[in-house]
Amino acid sequence: MTPSPLLPALIERFFTQRLLNQRNASPHTIASYRDTFRLLFKFAQVTLHKAPSSLDLRDIDAPFVITFLDDLEAIRSASVNTRNLRLTAIRAFFRFIAFEEPAHSAQIQRILAIPGKLHQKREVHFLSRAEIEAILATPNTLTWLGRRDYTLLLVAIQTGLRVSELTSLDRDAVTLGAGAHIFCLGKGRKERRTPLTKHARSALQKWLKEPARGGTTALFPNARGGRLSSDAIQFLLAKYVKSAGDQCPSLRHKRISPHVLRHTAAMELLQAGVDISVIALWLGHESIQTTQVYLHAHIALKVAALAKLKPLQPHKSTRFEPDDQLLAFLDAL
Repeated sequence: MTPSPLLPALIERFFTQRLLNQRNASPHTIASYRDTFRLLFKFAQVTLHKAPSSLDLRDIDAPFVITFLDDLEAIRSASVNTRNLRLTAIRAFFRFIAFEEPAHSAQIQRILAIPGKLHQKREVHFLSRAEIEAILATPNTLTWLGRRDYTLLLVAIQTGLRVSELTSLDRDAVTLGAGAHIFCLGKGRKERRTPLTKHARSALQKWLKEPARGGTTALFPNARGGRLSSDAIQFLLAKYVKSAGDQCPSLRHKRISPHVLRHTAAMELLQAGVDISVIALWLGHESIQTTQVYLHAHIALKVAALAKLKPLQPHKSTRFEPDDQLLAFLDAL
């Protein structure tokens, strides 16, 4: 029997050769795949009683991967989306291994055949205009932190940038004056320029006059001059939402993440009559199908469409009665 190759060498080649050299994967992709294999190897250490550096390829078979994914949901309370994301990383590794170790093709094909889990698509949540104004009125703009947070929240709501895009913005990413916009390198390494409203442009003009802390280039740094993390933005948003709830009670019953601000930007554009294809470009969506969710969430559009329909005349309906036992069985399901 051909000995099973050690896993560490294969993992190293996957990250250095496939992801970094061949695909030029983004740091976010590298980090996501890294976290997946950290969890996988820690799970293997507990269940297989083998150190990660001692694992070989044969240890990671389809039943083991399925057990790992089930454990993510049951023990770590991971969502179905997170489960599928971890499976995507594992599949990418084994597609690479299919060329590196063809002798293990049967094991590899079984893992590649593991299906993603279907899940219920949740309704898109977004902020109303009153909720937006309540949140923006909360930061204390007499302090440096308050001015930073106010400008950050305003830019997030107006541009719809992802939280990772916000944290990576530099001061020179902002162009003011005629054609004011923000430049960012988005998901999939796509460059994007997002226009700024007069309100956002004015706020950024004032913010850029603030001295850069610690000589940082970050547009929205922390108090020490380093870059804000995604968790830091989530924390400050939650703080202001809680405070704004005193003036706007509807905020008390909403779970608002930085991504809700992105949804809010899309809905503001949709309510202003902007075409869905333009919104897709604005948000940096790979496909317009991703942007279709905002059409489903916009109840006013549905009500307007309903008003245009000619009402149906009521008529007496009769129940379908199957004339075959098999059809009767199916109808009863």
